[in-house]
Amino acid sequence: MTQTQHSGPPLPERIGGLAAVAANLSWSWNRNARALFRSLDPALWRRTQHNPIELLRRVDPARLATCAADPAFLRLYDAVAAAAAQDATSAGTWFATSYPESVKRPIAYFCAEFGLHASVPIYSGGLGVLAGDQCKAASDLGVPLVGVGLFYTKGYSDQRLRLDGWQEDAEERFAVAATPLEPVRGPKGDPCLATVRLSGRHVSVGAWRVMVGRVPIFLLDTDLAQNDPADRGLSHRLYAGGPDLRLRQEWVLGVGGVRVLRALGHDPAVWHANEGHAAFMLVERVRELVTRGTPFAEAVRGVRATSAFTTHTPVPAGHDTFSIEQVEQCVGPVWQEMGIGRDAFIRLGHHPVVDHDRFHMPVAAIRLSARVNAVSRRHGEESRRIWAPLWPDRDVARVPIGHVTNGVHIATWMANRILTLFDAHFGPDWLAQVDDPRFWDKVLDLDSAALWAVHNQLKSHLMRSIREQARRRWADQWKEALHLVGAGTLLDPEAFTIGFGRRFATYKRADLIFRDPDRLQRLLVNPWRPVQIVFSGKAHPGDEPGKQVLQRVYAHTREARFEGRIAFIEDYDMHLAHSLVQGVDLWLNVPRPPLEACGTSGMKAALNGVPQLSTLDGWWAEGYDGPNGWALPPAPAGQDADAADAEQLYRLLEDEVVPLFYDRDAQDVPRGWVEKMRHALRIAGARFTAQRMVREYVTQYYLPAMRGEQPADDPPTA
Repeated sequence: MTQTQHSGPPLPERIGGLAAVAANLSWSWNRNARALFRSLDPALWRRTQHNPIELLRRVDPARLATCAADPAFLRLYDAVAAAAAQDATSAGTWFATSYPESVKRPIAYFCAEFGLHASVPIYSGGLGVLAGDQCKAASDLGVPLVGVGLFYTKGYSDQRLRLDGWQEDAEERFAVAATPLEPVRGPKGDPCLATVRLSGRHVSVGAWRVMVGRVPIFLLDTDLAQNDPADRGLSHRLYAGGPDLRLRQEWVLGVGGVRVLRALGHDPAVWHANEGHAAFMLVERVRELVTRGTPFAEAVRGVRATSAFTTHTPVPAGHDTFSIEQVEQCVGPVWQEMGIGRDAFIRLGHHPVVDHDRFHMPVAAIRLSARVNAVSRRHGEESRRIWAPLWPDRDVARVPIGHVTNGVHIATWMANRILTLFDAHFGPDWLAQVDDPRFWDKVLDLDSAALWAVHNQLKSHLMRSIREQARRRWADQWKEALHLVGAGTLLDPEAFTIGFGRRFATYKRADLIFRDPDRLQRLLVNPWRPVQIVFSGKAHPGDEPGKQVLQRVYAHTREARFEGRIAFIEDYDMHLAHSLVQGVDLWLNVPRPPLEACGTSGMKAALNGVPQLSTLDGWWAEGYDGPNGWALPPAPAGQDADAADAEQLYRLLEDEVVPLFYDRDAQDVPRGWVEKMRHALRIAGARFTAQRMVREYVTQYYLPAMRGEQPADDPPTA
């Protein structure tokens, strides 16, 4: 096994490959690798939040020596080493076997954030975690993906709640040495790989590489000594600062990303912009072609033919737009290199109906991509309506925007205990069958008592994690005992537990369940059928209304009338998300339709046998089938939608959900509830996995572009 530089105590030669395993994030979805690191020091593994690099830096050398002489440890180590060697090549993978002629040129995947693991905090939420799951599934399938993003040295934001519940956004530079990021150097060892002209200055761009199985992701960095101090901080924070900073970040991502890939010798066959933040990648490729002598119109056609764009939100606030003056100041006069005038350049981002004085990043991406998709069936319908003005002569139904419904990575999000239960029932090779819907039909035969026992173990783990986090914050951060009340220390391990873990945006309506506090109180404090709710999530640092919703929710955690049955867990991240989606009894998701593009948290919960109660929006509009959860019916026309939805939510909880959970047999197993759990598992596994999603991208979007197939539809005409 390849040896990797290691900053902790020396590794015994027999297990020297541990550092290399830790340096590739494929360990995070390899059960043997996780078990291997856990066995080194279970307590330290928990304290490092499952970070093997930090574990190896801090583990007792004597323990390493003991493990190096332990036959059981060495057998597991050798199995992990063999898997790592297999992951170093794409031979035998689905893509290499099915499309051997297409393996040589990669697919460039640009995204403003990647949620890969909690130890690499360069993500804010759903977009990043989706991008991470897409890279992991691409690795499993052997799809030749190469990712491009930004290296946020200060991450997103660390959430701190004041005693009054107001979210404060703390900066905390994470230790790069505790991550699997490696600096990329130029041929002469120079950290600068490319330069970008930005606001009249030349900005040097470096990169860090992180390996996600077979998929490399290059994270761009402007914090280089030769840069102006104003430019060194460009890549410090994700979604921080005002529009000027965002614009400059996106110019670095798009233009710098293309140039860094070129400098490293990558020649992608397809370019995928994951959300509008990456639209300048398309602009830069047009500029490249024009500077080589291709006429502008022909260059646009060439870029369109090899480009895909995914839109992730129907919410206008999620569509980046910039003033014409900001764009001119930042990128001008790039249009001269493109052989066009300033007005023609601005027209690339011109929306024909709204905000004529703005440059719309999604509009530019749509104009320069022949293949455009939304992220669920319902979102596809909404996206065609939203972007129909770009094709004024077409009916909405004929707007050329398709959909690939998001999915989640099974091996990342399914709990170890569920995976082990599947091993026992379906054999150790069942993961090779996950693309066959008939396999998931077998889930309906899972033993009720066994599935319920596993769920209770996961629930107990969640409750222990909540208490342990409260203990740590009490020791290190909190000064007032009142914080402990809202942190979940009074939760009942046996009570019916509802989970809500989302970004706190107003349309997601985290506070809907509090619309009638008296009715909620009766539901929660029922001594025969108690109910409790666990909330977690961050508001965007600039979203004041979202912070106000969070503050209102937090205030309820401290009300004595609810007896400590409402908890808010601070600083939601991927590590906490795992425990939450695996350990609650019901996942609550009540966005205001049609504003939820997809929403993958409910898929993750379902993969752990946790049913969902949701509005019929996003993925639930196509995933709900009756037996796998509950749906709020659409509010009648003309009625207050929030009032109608709250009424239906209370009614379902009171009349159906809670009674079903507490209806037990002689063995204390809720047979009806477990039937819901099985159906939740079946639908999520058969239809909402990242592996299915990536296969659809390959067959419907990537391969046609690789083969030079011209799309049937013309570009926008408005």
